[in-house]
Amino acid sequence: MKHIFSIICLVAFSFLSTHMTAQDDLINKIKGNQSATSKFTFTKVHDIEATSIKDQGSSGTCWSYSTVSFLESEMVRMGKKPIDLAEMFIVRNQYIDKAENYVRMHGGLLYGQGGAAHDVINMYGKYGMLPQSVYNGLNYGTTRNNFNELEAVLKGFLTPLIGDDVKMLTPVWKTAFTRIVDTYLGEVPAKFMYEGKEYTPKTFADQVVGLKAEDYVELSSFNTSPFYTKTTLMVPDNWSYDQVYNVPMNDLTAIVDNAVKNGYSVTWGTDVSDRGFSWKNGVAYNLPMEFETMTEEQKANIFAGPQPEGAATQEERQKMFDNYLTTDDHGMQITGLYTDQNGKEYYKVKNSWGVKNDQEGYLYVTKNFLKLKTTALLLHKDGVPKDIRTKCKI
Repeated sequence: MKHIFSIICLVAFSFLSTHMTAQDDLINKIKGNQSATSKFTFTKVHDIEATSIKDQGSSGTCWSYSTVSFLESEMVRMGKKPIDLAEMFIVRNQYIDKAENYVRMHGGLLYGQGGAAHDVINMYGKYGMLPQSVYNGLNYGTTRNNFNELEAVLKGFLTPLIGDDVKMLTPVWKTAFTRIVDTYLGEVPAKFMYEGKEYTPKTFADQVVGLKAEDYVELSSFNTSPFYTKTTLMVPDNWSYDQVYNVPMNDLTAIVDNAVKNGYSVTWGTDVSDRGFSWKNGVAYNLPMEFETMTEEQKANIFAGPQPEGAATQEERQKMFDNYLTTDDHGMQITGLYTDQNGKEYYKVKNSWGVKNDQEGYLYVTKNFLKLKTTALLLHKDGVPKDIRTKCKI
């Protein structure tokens, strides 16, 4: 036991001394994707009510922030009062469930801060929900998420369990792991009061949030499986091996168009490390040429205003995915359809990096960017066009 404890401390210390969160790495990586002056004018076509912009801090929890925001918008769509729901309650449960799979797979899957939109739906269906006022996940003396130490400690605990020194796991390892998670994020109350009534997480989800996990579907587009069938989402953060409906690339925008025109928002898993994505300017599009072939003047003006855009094809999409040019590095919420000053359509997208960009926490994304860079869409099944639902047997 003393030897295992020493390994835990060593792994945690080495991780802390060399690591910042993946989220911080990502933001730093794309910091230079901006133009000094950006002259876009966007006009609303369709807009879906969303709750306030949040800041996920130094934590790789965009998947929870985006999909919990989506659930809040779903409540509004159903005529309910919007509630600030607890992203960290979902994160807490996912980290514990993921650890069990990690150990069961002898470390043969990614254990980190990340996740996917379906994790939120799965955790909601399994464990219920809490309001932010009851569970904020800040049990370690800060007012902003910082998961650097937490991730180091959790990995330090799990690493010895899958090593050669452990011949048989004790029946209490998960209890011990859960106590570590709860030390940082807080224990989940068995019962709590909300607006004068007592709830459990499950009864709060059923009676107040009022959404059904089985009503939500996830879709993507890959050449590697037949279209209109289900396939495993082949991204590192899919620790639960969830499956998605596989549709042709052009169906992705048909789905989002139909959804937003009918009042449904969409959770969007995507890649934002692309040169055509600017968080600072709040715009993303498919560059018409390779960044390396651009002149310095062209590079400086990438986001100065509406620009010509490169085409999107099914083959190019698959090629980018297979060559790691499209990765599952971020999740956001699509909340509308807008046009620029030239009449070109963009999706309005809510981020979880605070409000300090040109679009006050939002950004505008072209359809070609979405076609090429989507890793998955998640939405209410009724937001999917009827013909696609029929083909997928949804």
